[in-house]
Amino acid sequence: MSLQSEYKNRYDKVLTRLAEAIAEQVQGYLRSEPRIDRVTGRAKDIASFMDKARREENGKKKYSEPLSQIQDQIGVRIITFYTSDVTRLHDIVVKYFRPIEIKNHVPESEKEFSYFGRHFILKVPTDAISDDMDRTLVPEFFELQIKTLFQHAWSEAEHDLGYKPGTTPLTSEQKRRLAFTSAQAWGADHIFEELFRERHP
Repeated sequence: MSLQSEYKNRYDKVLTRLAEAIAEQVQGYLRSEPRIDRVTGRAKDIASFMDKARREENGKKKYSEPLSQIQDQIGVRIITFYTSDVTRLHDIVVKYFRPIEIKNHVPESEKEFSYFGRHFILKVPTDAISDDMDRTLVPEFFELQIKTLFQHAWSEAEHDLGYKPGTTPLTSEQKRRLAFTSAQAWGADHIFEELFRERHP
């Protein structure tokens, strides 16, 4: 069976339902929390998985065993209002799930603007796996992201414009324009955070 067929089998039989179950679990943990815009869960689509599985680094395949090494086959996102909410929600995530990796995504240089967000690689909770699921198809990990509304909006538009499989690379001028919009989103986040703190001292 080809890698694509194996992943499609996993996607159809397990991943879509498991993504929904984990997202519902996260929603339950956050039910009493303020300023949650939404919680979403998704299974990585087949084309995106195959595109990632084919990636190379230094002329060699990045993933020798994509089905076990690609950790975002299931992704959950928490979208919140303000940057201070990210820290508050971080504490809840690590309380209820087993983190394997936590990364705060920021541009490499303070002179640059691009993607911002907090990402977790977490163990798939066993109580989200239903009895009728084939456990041999269940991945070991899933990815959870916490973003503000502005971070989420920017990353969704940026991905649609330049990172879908088959799209032509962005020009230098287009990359500068995207960086400009990232700076605006970053500034908006800071202004809203300041206003929130002033209104709720």
